[in-house]
Amino acid sequence: MSSKRYRKALESVDSSKRYTLDEAVDVLKKFPATKFDQTVEIAMKLGVDPRQSDQMVRGTVPLPHGSGKNVRVLVFTQGGESEEAAKAAGAEHVGFDEYIKKCNEGWVDFDVAIATPEAMAEVRKLGRVLGPRGLMPNPKTGTVTADTAKAVKEVKAGRVEYKIDKTANMHVPVGKVSFDADKLSDNVKALIDAVLKSKPSSSKGSFILTCTLTATMSPAISLDLKAIQQTVSE
Repeated sequence: MSSKRYRKALESVDSSKRYTLDEAVDVLKKFPATKFDQTVEIAMKLGVDPRQSDQMVRGTVPLPHGSGKNVRVLVFTQGGESEEAAKAAGAEHVGFDEYIKKCNEGWVDFDVAIATPEAMAEVRKLGRVLGPRGLMPNPKTGTVTADTAKAVKEVKAGRVEYKIDKTANMHVPVGKVSFDADKLSDNVKALIDAVLKSKPSSSKGSFILTCTLTATMSPAISLDLKAIQQTVSE
């Protein structure tokens, strides 16, 4: 059964309406407060076929105002400058053999894994552990790189990954409820702009079918796609 707070929040959402971004953020921020700072997410349904390799939608985008999350970073590197650079950039875990062993034993106490190209020969073998959790380093998301310092700084600053699942849906964090309304709107616009630019050339018809703004323990607010796309293109 939904909580009293949730039901109260639901009363302020018109399920038949498609909100502009500013309206949606305003409604979200007026929901009854929770005991913690909720994560705000954008959920999208895309008009692509995930079974077709040429219609996969995936990428990363730096949020202008960060995600508000303390991102714990593991860097797989076999020493040298890349190790020192990763540590200096603020990575919580840096190393190679010991972390290969720990991950093989099921340890996944981190949010993002970065690897140098040389380290990937062994890191790929961790697919059964890291893959299902979305933690496998990937060149397409900038997490396989020799420039470990840059990669660490970007994910720490709020670079987020977006990727469709098997049903062509995606859920991406865009900040915290405590963020100023303008900052939340800027982050949402940056994400939607990045997703629109990722539209596969083989995708025909409408690309973003539905888009909602939501928070961890709050109702979803449907967004007016035409209004948002117009705002993004300005």
